[in-house]
Amino acid sequence: MNVDKLDLKKEFKELYKVSDNVPVIVDVPLLKIISIEGKGNPNTSLEFKNAVEALFPVAFKIKFTSKKELDKDYTVMPLEGLWWTEDMNEFSIENKDNWLWKVFIVQPDFITEEMFESSIEEVKKKKDLLSIGKLRFETFSEGLSVQVLHVGSYDDEPKTVKMLHDFIAERGYSFDGLVQKHHEIYLSDMRKTASEKLKTILRQPVK
Repeated sequence: MNVDKLDLKKEFKELYKVSDNVPVIVDVPLLKIISIEGKGNPNTSLEFKNAVEALFPVAFKIKFTSKKELDKDYTVMPLEGLWWTEDMNEFSIENKDNWLWKVFIVQPDFITEEMFESSIEEVKKKKDLLSIGKLRFETFSEGLSVQVLHVGSYDDEPKTVKMLHDFIAERGYSFDGLVQKHHEIYLSDMRKTASEKLKTILRQPVK
């Protein structure tokens, strides 16, 4: 008999329930993720579109495999993204063409690389996804971080990012943009949500 469905957003509620305009300090544990990396403007890049289109079918196939083989069901986590540039002095919201990115979906701890690989093979049988071969199964660690909820358009994020960075400086923390990358967690479905109502957690690992 199947157990209750696991919701990692509730298991790690301190990481996924954040108040608007109230930065908080969190400690992010080591997590398993399926990920894909690329470069370019997420609004116009075919590479980014292909990456997201590959991630979700595999994530759902892993979920169904877990339910069938392990009798463990869970809610698929939201899309998350890391954003940076080779020279962080050139990082700009206005010019996204030179952005580097990694998008990923967090997995429950009981998911294995073997389940990931078998899920990819099953998805390949049914879908022709250009970027599926670039997907990776890995662990991801951020540790001490500061985060805040941004409500509104992605293009309006700079003011929230500034508030986050000001909070980091005021608390005596610092960060390296290449090592400790800007992190966004997309709580809203961008295809179905008005831009002014989009909810995005902005997270910055610090030291």
